[in-house]
Amino acid sequence: MTARILETNSTPLSRIDVEGVTVDLIENALRNAREEMDAVLFRTAMSPGIREQGDCFPMIANKDGKMVVGQFGSFIGPFLEAYDAEIEEGDVILTNDPYMCNAAVSHLPDWVVLVPIFRNGRQIAWSAMFGHMSDNGGMVPGSIPIEATTIYQEGIRIPPIKLYKKGVLQSDMLDLILHNVRTPEWNRFDLNALVAACNTAAKRVVELSERFGDDVLYSTMDIMLKRNYDAMKHIIEMFIPEEPREFEDYICDDGMGMGPYKIKCTLWREGSTAIFDFSGTDPQAQSSVNFYLNEDMFKMFFGSFTINVVDPQIVFNDGFYDLVDVRIPEGTLLKPKFPAALSGRTHALGRIFDILGALLGMGAPEQMLNAAGFSDSPHLFYSGYDDKGEWFQLFQIGFGGIPGRPVGDGPDGHSLWPGFTNVPNEFIESYFPLRIERYETIPDSGGAGLHRGGNGLSVAYRFLANGEVGIHDERWLTYPWGVLGGETGQRSTKRLVRADGSEEWLPAKVEGVKVKVGDVLYFNTWGGGGWGDPFARDPELVRQDVERGLVSASGARRYGVVMTDEGTVDDVETAALRAQLSGARSEIALFNRGGSIEELKNRCKGETHLEAPVSPSFTASA
Repeated sequence: MTARILETNSTPLSRIDVEGVTVDLIENALRNAREEMDAVLFRTAMSPGIREQGDCFPMIANKDGKMVVGQFGSFIGPFLEAYDAEIEEGDVILTNDPYMCNAAVSHLPDWVVLVPIFRNGRQIAWSAMFGHMSDNGGMVPGSIPIEATTIYQEGIRIPPIKLYKKGVLQSDMLDLILHNVRTPEWNRFDLNALVAACNTAAKRVVELSERFGDDVLYSTMDIMLKRNYDAMKHIIEMFIPEEPREFEDYICDDGMGMGPYKIKCTLWREGSTAIFDFSGTDPQAQSSVNFYLNEDMFKMFFGSFTINVVDPQIVFNDGFYDLVDVRIPEGTLLKPKFPAALSGRTHALGRIFDILGALLGMGAPEQMLNAAGFSDSPHLFYSGYDDKGEWFQLFQIGFGGIPGRPVGDGPDGHSLWPGFTNVPNEFIESYFPLRIERYETIPDSGGAGLHRGGNGLSVAYRFLANGEVGIHDERWLTYPWGVLGGETGQRSTKRLVRADGSEEWLPAKVEGVKVKVGDVLYFNTWGGGGWGDPFARDPELVRQDVERGLVSASGARRYGVVMTDEGTVDDVETAALRAQLSGARSEIALFNRGGSIEELKNRCKGETHLEAPVSPSFTASA
């Protein structure tokens, strides 16, 4: 199958020489158009997840569907391969079904809009954007059911359809879709905002084409892709070894008593081609933690990660895709067979970034190896009826500690995705029956190191209406690992204190938890792993961390630093303690995981705050 573009002007676009100044002008104009897409979306969407948090990803692509500017590549190529219909000027295409678009999106709450851009009857480009909807129907509010065993339980599946045909809204189709979600008003406004953002990009692209000419724009996009290709070719040949290197990490559990689930990847280079082979990854789960990973999407992850580490000035686009070969065995956690459930794919997605960091960095650890900490994207769901009898539904993404890095400490309380921002507490308290009583970093939760891992966050939610809570979290069993002598980060915990004073530790993945007025949930996230020898960290930096409340006075001893009662460093005691601790430790390993999987499982069963998440049927998924 392949899409067919209907053009009234059949004159093909031509590649011509374009002078450098013109290329720079068009490149920066396209970058600005991509930023304008975000601005339009944020000003017109309604849900906090998109409007405030920024859970959306824009792009502008050339006629062939290759992203030229944007955040996520991979939308349009896989879609065009799967879409067996005609596309005309004025069409706006909508889909959310991973199985119907070659995983151009990876779970149903992500609705993607694609707009073919025409000028004078000829298609010249594409714009696209997807956003995470607050609800998609299905078993539970928020549409990410832990106990789903099939995608049919995760809400409405929208095959690739024309939301607009030749510029005309198909209102009956839209009404049918919105009839199946719990937040139809939010979804309608968010969807309109996605369309408006894509149409804004289309308008800017047409303006560029009118100014410079179709062939100049087409050729400039090709030049931008070629620049990216050349830069990534150099990076791959410099940093990717011919000898295979491998790494594995684990999703802790699936919320249904099974786990951990192994994700394994082997990396090597053949000529100028980087090869990522996920053989050895565990079979697909029976629950919703599967991640249908499109190969082009993984290439995007690789390119985005590598460019940000090596040279953030490189324009990120799809130009380098031919330099990467991704091999994912069918029937595994990363390529499940239909109709496997997919909604909880965020856990594996987060783990992919830790694995990428390990694989790319272990060859030059002093220059490129990050610790673990891009580990998770914890979700909180809270829904019910307020005192006016009106339905409320919150979906919020939590932040944790970013890993220590060769260039310095990891940021405290930061998102997995660099473009995400926290939903302001004032917004939450204004729109939902909640009061935020604590929003602070957790001292000592970041792994100790020459460069400290970022601290996790502790957020205390006091519920002001009876309702239900759902939690999706990770890194409660496995630690965010440290590197080059750095310590592991702290694992995540969730504690619910009832209004009567009783308390309970909640599993990392749980839904349907009844809460009442006055109950308080302490939502504590993971800390990033530490980088480098903690005993080599400047004691003055440790003192500053203690002064700022990021490290406790007792926690300073993890760095071999002794603090006085006056808050200063005791230089003599510090030198003695560092000599003692350095002499007592064993050889420094490249990675510090905090123990083997079996050791971690046994240890968790003896830890009070982690007993609840460990099911008696906790077994290896394979």
